[in-house]
Amino acid sequence: MRGEYKPVIGLEIHVELMTNSKMFCSCPNDPNEHHPNVNVCPICMGHPGTLPVINKEAVKKVIKTGLALNAQILEDPRFDRKNYFYPDLPKGYQISQYDKPLCKGGFLRIGEKKIRINRIHLEEDTGRLIHQKGENCSLIDFNRAGIPLMELVTEPDINSPQEARRFAEEFHLLMHYLEISDADMEKGQMRVEVNISLAKEKGELGTKVEIKNLNSFRAVEKAIEYEIKRQRELLEKGKEIVQETRGWDETREITLPQREKEFAHDYRYFPEPDLPPLHITPEMIQEIKAEIGELPQSRRKRFEREYHLDKKKIEFFVYNKELGEYFEKVMSELREWIKEKEGKREVKEKEWGKLVILCANYIVTDLQGLLKRASVSGEDFLITPENFAEFISLIYEGKISSKIAKMVLEEMFAKGGDPSHIIAEKGLIQLSDSGAIEKIVKEVIKAQPKAVRDYKMGKQNALQFLVGQVMARTRGRANPQLVHKILREILGEK
Repeated sequence: MRGEYKPVIGLEIHVELMTNSKMFCSCPNDPNEHHPNVNVCPICMGHPGTLPVINKEAVKKVIKTGLALNAQILEDPRFDRKNYFYPDLPKGYQISQYDKPLCKGGFLRIGEKKIRINRIHLEEDTGRLIHQKGENCSLIDFNRAGIPLMELVTEPDINSPQEARRFAEEFHLLMHYLEISDADMEKGQMRVEVNISLAKEKGELGTKVEIKNLNSFRAVEKAIEYEIKRQRELLEKGKEIVQETRGWDETREITLPQREKEFAHDYRYFPEPDLPPLHITPEMIQEIKAEIGELPQSRRKRFEREYHLDKKKIEFFVYNKELGEYFEKVMSELREWIKEKEGKREVKEKEWGKLVILCANYIVTDLQGLLKRASVSGEDFLITPENFAEFISLIYEGKISSKIAKMVLEEMFAKGGDPSHIIAEKGLIQLSDSGAIEKIVKEVIKAQPKAVRDYKMGKQNALQFLVGQVMARTRGRANPQLVHKILREILGEK
């Protein structure tokens, strides 16, 4: 029975746009304002006799999104009134778009699958209801009322909770690349709504249920998982699915009924009489298109082609855009360093590959770890690409050990500066004197007879233990390759 039903899923994603002012008035668009009802005026509060004025920057951002998603940009989009009453909707209607949105069609690829987009339109956000615990009332903050809100509606091409989550994550990433919105889901700057039904494999579509206001990727995935299970169990018992809007209870991880689902005619859409018709020219479209830089999917392909990194590291540099750009600047410095070192020749592929992996590893693990501990973003730290490239070159040439490298990197992260100067100032210059190292090796062998016996019995871990003892005695300054070599030679003679 469980194989009879196929999930059919469409998403509606709302994104608050990053503009200086609200959609139809000059009030500040400030998502970080914590004092209620300060960023308001007669226009966004819906006072009689006020007239809205279209925010051109918001229109451009929606067109930019549409172009990035291969959508058709309409020449004559218009705004409509969407009529419904809710306490946080001050006018009693919302200025939105209906049959003539800014963008129609388009698609976004998730792996090899193309998820089609129905439309992308622009509207104004509502206010925010605050439900006080223990109180028999709700408060309303109108700071958010009138903020430019973009809505993307997919076709029902999604067939699993995982696909839905990946679409939401990829779209969220696109918002950052296009600099459309911070899309902080915890602050409500991006909200996902799910339309889901279960269809017979070779039959008609099922009854559609909407899940409202999901504010995390995990919630998207978990809500769909629960709703598939709920609907399937009802159908298997011969019961009908009610077309309704449901909410997500994060604590209990269940969906709950909120109201019957409205139809488009319930909203009594009609053209907004207080706003002039829009005219989007080909010149305006070309101007916006020229502002679009490299997008996530193009970056994935290029990083794979140019750097041959594994998928996990590529995803890291795609999702951490600033660190990806930083990595490329460092690699550019390292390419020039290799050319100069080897007499202005082209870099050999093998050498280049080693440098790429070395640099990527230190950024993904060590540098990222320092950034997290310091709560610093990937675009705001003191190590210049030139200094990081020099740091990588010192490790590549075996001039500093991994232990010293960690100490140097921490100092560079804290204060900036040239790694060579830090090494000299702190007396961290690598010990490569074979005579001095041999003396310490003999001391370690004498002090660790059990480890010596284990090594001679074929236990390779014992050799690593002895190397560690030598490195400890030299405070990480001994050349590890030389330590290995001398240890093997001496132990082989005994």
